[in-house]
Amino acid sequence: MDVATTTIAERIARVLAGQRISANAEGDAESAADLVERAWKDHLRDAVAVLHTLRAPDATMAAAGDAAVWERMVLAALEEAKPETVIL
Repeated sequence: MDVATTTIAERIARVLAGQRISANAEGDAESAADLVERAWKDHLRDAVAVLHTLRAPDATMAAAGDAAVWERMVLAALEEAKPETVIL
């Protein structure tokens, strides 16, 4: 099984940015890679909202695997996605 080198929140944010920017989706940029690279962080809050939705698997997902493991995995991703706190 492949394991990604970037966080799930970043990958979701990049997909959301690409969807809005790329002409292959809803955008108008024919070459969107550089624009997505600059814009994906603007979509992190939306990515975290998607992860919150994914915490509870649906019936089909639960039947295919361990729902408790799934929930722990998504909760770990949410924890990882929390912004760093800087104390001055």
